[in-house]
Amino acid sequence: MKNVSKLLVGLFTVATMSAFAAPKQWLDYKGKKGPGKGKNIVLISGDEEYRSEEAMPLLAGILSKHHGFNCRVVFAIDPKNGIVDPNNRGNIPGLEALNDADLMIIGTRFRDLPNDQMAYIDSYLKTGKPVIGMRTATHAFNIGSNKTYAHYSNGYNGPKKEWQGGFGKLVLGDYWKNHHGGHKTESTVGIIAPGAEKHPITRGIKNGDIWGPSDVYGVRLPLPESSQHIILGQVTKRKGPRTKDVNFGLKPTDDEAVEGKKNNPMMPVTWTKNYQVPGGKKGRVYTTTMGSSTDLVVEGSRRMMVNGVYWLLDLNIPKGGTKVDLTGKFTPKEYSFRSKEYWPQQNKRPSDFRIKRQKKK
Repeated sequence: MKNVSKLLVGLFTVATMSAFAAPKQWLDYKGKKGPGKGKNIVLISGDEEYRSEEAMPLLAGILSKHHGFNCRVVFAIDPKNGIVDPNNRGNIPGLEALNDADLMIIGTRFRDLPNDQMAYIDSYLKTGKPVIGMRTATHAFNIGSNKTYAHYSNGYNGPKKEWQGGFGKLVLGDYWKNHHGGHKTESTVGIIAPGAEKHPITRGIKNGDIWGPSDVYGVRLPLPESSQHIILGQVTKRKGPRTKDVNFGLKPTDDEAVEGKKNNPMMPVTWTKNYQVPGGKKGRVYTTTMGSSTDLVVEGSRRMMVNGVYWLLDLNIPKGGTKVDLTGKFTPKEYSFRSKEYWPQQNKRPSDFRIKRQKKK
């Protein structure tokens, strides 16, 4: 009996150690002091092109350190080996945190998640709690027509009439249309929309503060009833040649607007609206078609995001805008698609995407 007891204790110890040793498939951030203390935010990455696996940890670090929010960042994970692989469209573990979330920030692209994961998103939306959609979230899902959550798919045109256009249209205000600006050749300068000059989200932001090397997306105008344009995207020419830097030679100092239809009218790149999914309560949305990790190098682009968080959660936005100082060294990679071999070769876990604090010299 003693030998059996020792064996059981040994097995329990090994199992416990293995459980603790297994790397987490998401990142959790404990909120410090701030107006967001006690509130929970889930940030959902998972796109192949615009490096949401870099953008979401950046935002989570700012929101937790400077503003007090508890944050969880979830990733596209290869279930076979646990590595971050945005090319894997079928697995984002950790979404159960939405059960206790006060805000969902989503930046996915064409995901086809299993029913048990989609159920967390569906349940969250039915509560009517607020949502931020970033960049590719307008085409966040692409789910087979025979599946339970097919109606979430980009441009859905099936029998569920209330869901025409899918998640992008019903919740965020529009689904994927086109690249309105030149992809990797023209950048985006943020201009405060007429009528939004005194909107709380624009506090601490003036024309030209928001910039990104990602181009302006096209949207179908007018946006749904209850929508308000907050920031318009001025399509801007690249002054110099294309280079191999992460911004393709585009710079915030590229200040010459493209002439013609691309800026007449300018497309909204940030707007607010109300939403209500069938069987759910009413809620509010903040949508931006910006949000590449390289867009967030710019202070004004980060402030636009954090101001949006405050507005959705009914927190007072200071006159000069929210604090958006970087919490460590941030060196995003260029936005682009990666080969299927790329991510296995990178062999990165979620912990590798946490922004590291810079050591004081």
